[in-house]
Amino acid sequence: MFGLITALILIGLYWTLFYRGISLRLFTAVTALVLVAFWAVGFYGPVGLVIAAVVFAIPAIAFNVVPLRRMLMSRPLYRVFRRILPEMGATEKEAIEAGEVWWEGEMFRGRPDWNQLLDFKLTKLTDEEQAFLDNEAEQLCAMIDDWEVNFELKDLPEPVWDYIRNNRFFAMLIPKEHGGLGFSAYAQSCVVAKIATRSLTAAVTVMVPNSLGPGELLVHYGTKAQQEQWLPGLANGRELPCFALTGVEVGSDATQMPDTGIVTRRTIDGEEVLGLSLTFNKRYITLAPVATVMGLAFKLKDPDGLLGDPDKVDYGITCALLSTDTPGVEIGRRHYPGAVFMNGPIHGKDVFVPIDAIIGGPEQAGKGWRMLVECLSAGRGISLPALSTATGKGMYGITSAYARIRRQFGTEIGNFEGVREGLGVIGGYAYILENVRNLTASGVDHCTPSVVTAMIKYHSTEMMRTVINHAMDIHSGRGIIMGPRNYLAAAYQALPVAITVEGANVMTRSLMIFGQGAIRCHPYVLSEMEAAHDPDFKTGLRTFDRLLFSHIGYSINRMVRAFTLGLTGARLAKAPVDNVMADYYRHLERFSAALAFSADVSMGSLGGALKLKESTSARLGDVLSHLYMASATLKGFEEHGATDEDVVHATWALEYHLHAIESAFHEFVRNYPIKALRPLLSIVALPTGRRFSGPSDALNGRLCDMMSAMDLNSAFGKRMSYDIYVGRGENDPTGRLMAAYEKLKEVDPFYGDFLRGVKHGEIEGATIEEQLQDAVTKGRLDERQAEQLREYDVLRYDVLLTDDFSKEYLFNPHSEEARRAEAESAEWRKVS
Repeated sequence: MFGLITALILIGLYWTLFYRGISLRLFTAVTALVLVAFWAVGFYGPVGLVIAAVVFAIPAIAFNVVPLRRMLMSRPLYRVFRRILPEMGATEKEAIEAGEVWWEGEMFRGRPDWNQLLDFKLTKLTDEEQAFLDNEAEQLCAMIDDWEVNFELKDLPEPVWDYIRNNRFFAMLIPKEHGGLGFSAYAQSCVVAKIATRSLTAAVTVMVPNSLGPGELLVHYGTKAQQEQWLPGLANGRELPCFALTGVEVGSDATQMPDTGIVTRRTIDGEEVLGLSLTFNKRYITLAPVATVMGLAFKLKDPDGLLGDPDKVDYGITCALLSTDTPGVEIGRRHYPGAVFMNGPIHGKDVFVPIDAIIGGPEQAGKGWRMLVECLSAGRGISLPALSTATGKGMYGITSAYARIRRQFGTEIGNFEGVREGLGVIGGYAYILENVRNLTASGVDHCTPSVVTAMIKYHSTEMMRTVINHAMDIHSGRGIIMGPRNYLAAAYQALPVAITVEGANVMTRSLMIFGQGAIRCHPYVLSEMEAAHDPDFKTGLRTFDRLLFSHIGYSINRMVRAFTLGLTGARLAKAPVDNVMADYYRHLERFSAALAFSADVSMGSLGGALKLKESTSARLGDVLSHLYMASATLKGFEEHGATDEDVVHATWALEYHLHAIESAFHEFVRNYPIKALRPLLSIVALPTGRRFSGPSDALNGRLCDMMSAMDLNSAFGKRMSYDIYVGRGENDPTGRLMAAYEKLKEVDPFYGDFLRGVKHGEIEGATIEEQLQDAVTKGRLDERQAEQLREYDVLRYDVLLTDDFSKEYLFNPHSEEARRAEAESAEWRKVS
């Protein structure tokens, strides 16, 4: 019994030390004290103490005497590590090092500092930014007829183009000293989101120059002369920009682009000029058909050493800026993507430009890849989450309103459980997207996060896809008939654009999120890789030795923490708050520890082969992404206060995220390439199996009830609609829907009783007018209520209508025959 108790005490002691994190020296000291304590209580005598001391001293000295440890252990491991670690190309190294690690790093490392999140200040709109959102952005939305844009013109009307240029929508990120608006990333996000609720074509047109375009590159990297030359024109709309990156043979793998720039000398107007001979073939270039200035990515070569280094020929990816009317530049015909924003190919053969066309000047030759990665990373955190959030919040209001107005089998379709399944997902996703967008855009205002923007690009656009699909299902036939009344079809048709641009989603998930995140977010891996590539063996060995043993201690600690927290239902984790969200903080810390250990096992056991195990990488990336998104929900909840709506929406979101995390871990373990490691990974990540099943039907139902009763004037309603455009007037598709919805809320107190009376035969009549008259006669309604119901029924019926067209209009909407046919149809409708 004494032996059992002693064993349990020792296990508890070391388990506690490993759980809290223990240094090698402290571990050695504690073990020495344990051996002495055993001797003191008589567990063994003096001889036993000597034997134990000798046995203990050998590994203690080997591990703690650093020069000896390096010679016996670190040196052999370092040699193997240097040999097996693949060389990192310059472009790969730049991609990994580009940007900064932000809050996603805390979620990756297993012990998140929640105070760092809670103390972080979300960006707020300035008075100037708010005014622009309320006025210029509102006016732009009001000018747009999305049916005219998508079907009749296949382009924005010229007055809309002029308004965008004249009001500096293309210059939101350009500083005021250069004539731009100088907006925050968050303000840009709000403006793009608002425009997107009106027209995806207009939103994409505005967002691309503010995402990856010459303007941002010039602001961050351009020479003073380049900034003075180009930025004022870009700011006032005189210049329209595009950026040519993607080619025919390469998409996500931009490092393989065949486009070249050769440094050469040419005689121009009798003067010898050092410059570039550019040959390129680009496609999918937004604004190319109308651009006046273009940024161009190419591979720079200097075969004659004209840049000053005779031993360097290949400089790598470089960015240049040139006018589209430069001789040799050919703007191709338009592409026709799902949305009809301007997009097309650009070609050029032996296009000569001066050497100072390189963005940043000749000193920035070969540094274009890092420029692109950093700017694109920031863009991913602004534009596409804004589009996705606009869709989520727009569908939140539109679909819940339609589900109340549309009735089948004598009841609102929003009461059907099948409809509520999809409706709840729309509401939950909209809440998630809003909180994620706010946190991420605010992060971009403070730093240049790279990993987090990749994960949010992927997950926000995938949520956007799900939201639109559910909205289409709920609207049914109302959503598929094209025409001015349809507020869904254009977004549904253009959805693949968001999924594909700025990195195809399948590649972003499989290769980027964890592939980049594991190296950037890990506290030791990148430094270990740099040590392995150190040309000075002794210096590298010293660094590697220190990192290696810190890394081992880190991994043991995360394993013990993950297993302990998983076994105890995360009860031992500390929450930074004392409210209904406290348990969710604890569970996120538990899964953060499990991710840290699983990442270490994956990188250690698979090594460089992990790059090729894309499904394994993607599942760990999913865990990291949901940890980040869940923390964004917690941040939003703490920021705005625990309203009843916030409690329900946040609980739905967190139950969804935790279920997704467990599912990702389950698939990760079940399919791990090395079968022998599956039991270890399973017991650490999911020691008691899966515990989260996602939002329950009851929780989903509560959320749907809140959606259907949403008050836009409440604190929650204002937060969910402040950057949403709702049209006005009988000719606006969302305007007529919301007018009907507001009228429904007005008649709600007596409308249900009226319908029940009709259903049970207590109110008679073949038409709505006869039924209303009978209800007044029988005292079920007064005259005022009957008139309100007449007004609502007109609005209700109008919402249900879909468009129809003459064959002349569909064939050529601009023809005189089409105009005449549609006018005759309008007259017929009035008579009917």
